[in-house]
Amino acid sequence: MLTVDQVMASHKAGVETLMGLTSKAFEGMEKIVELNLTASKAALAETGEHAKAVLSVKDAQQLMALQSGLFQPLAEKTAAYSRHLYDIASSSSAEFAKTVEGQAAAVQKNFMGLVDNAAKNAPAGSETAVAVMKSAVAAASNALESVQKAVKQATDVAEANFNAVAATAVNADKPASKKR
Repeated sequence: MLTVDQVMASHKAGVETLMGLTSKAFEGMEKIVELNLTASKAALAETGEHAKAVLSVKDAQQLMALQSGLFQPLAEKTAAYSRHLYDIASSSSAEFAKTVEGQAAAVQKNFMGLVDNAAKNAPAGSETAVAVMKSAVAAASNALESVQKAVKQATDVAEANFNAVAATAVNADKPASKKR
């Protein structure tokens, strides 16, 4: 049977977890806002420099050379921005996953303790029900582990695909900007 202290400790742990997750979410948002401000400032400065360079162009050939020189750095900066954004998102996601995994393990441990305690105080002949309950908890734990492994594999595949697309986008613009 749960005591008042156990219930209060459980609620306290839940509130602390919620506050920790909220704090991590805000940290992730702060990083995204900082990234966007930095990228916006850089884009504004580069746009100003490019506008000055365009105004100083003497002929069409010089203008074409100036414009072609703009595309490769733009592709690289876009890929770097996307990579940084992805890193922030995956870092925040990993923090959430780590917390959820820790909480799931603690809940499972507490529940198994509760089942063991109930088994000790159960009347004779209820061993089968206790065994079924323990089996169900073990099956749920195995299912959770399988889901976590599948999510990790999917995340790894998504990251590899992201890296491949980013590299392809940057490399695809190199020959195109040289032709211009």
